[in-house]
Amino acid sequence: MASSSTDTLLQVVKSRRTHYGLTKETPIPSSRIEEIVKHALLHVPSSFNSQTTRVVVLFGGEHDKLWDIVTGVLKAKIPEAKWEPTGKKMAMFKGAAGTILFFEDQKVVNSFQEKFPSYSKNFDPWATQSDGMLQYTLWLALDSEGLGCNLQHYNPIIDEKVAAEWSVPDNWKLNAQLVFGGRTSEPGEKAFMPIEERYKAVGQ
Repeated sequence: MASSSTDTLLQVVKSRRTHYGLTKETPIPSSRIEEIVKHALLHVPSSFNSQTTRVVVLFGGEHDKLWDIVTGVLKAKIPEAKWEPTGKKMAMFKGAAGTILFFEDQKVVNSFQEKFPSYSKNFDPWATQSDGMLQYTLWLALDSEGLGCNLQHYNPIIDEKVAAEWSVPDNWKLNAQLVFGGRTSEPGEKAFMPIEERYKAVGQ
């Protein structure tokens, strides 16, 4: 029988969903969001305790600035006649309260590659795995606090402009953008493949 704390965790995992319609009003203050981000950043694991993950949290006008940057980059690539659906998507992201930018510190990755040459090919994927765990942990945590989130990947086309705007070191590699804000609606039912097609137990 699972403990109550395990049941609570599994329920948070089950209830986490993607929310696209978001507002600038949040059920918790920005200070609480920062507290959650810092806690997760400290405690999410990394290979060899390399601590390769880096985070920039954008609130308010800085968040708006990010999506203006993404909009500008995409407008230069998409013909005006086909812009409308993308423009609506950009406005939707900008309408949220904030964005968490996730990075890997390539300088740290490289240092571990040099220190442990027999594992050198593994440190890049290990860093990405650690970053993915951080993304998921923060998504779960913010969702459980009543915020809605959606995960975007406009890197690498925005990397240079993001680095210039927020003085991001050259060795930080942008991986993802978690948009968050107040929920405007609840998502529909989620379809699942049969668990038998995805699971096997051996040795019981």
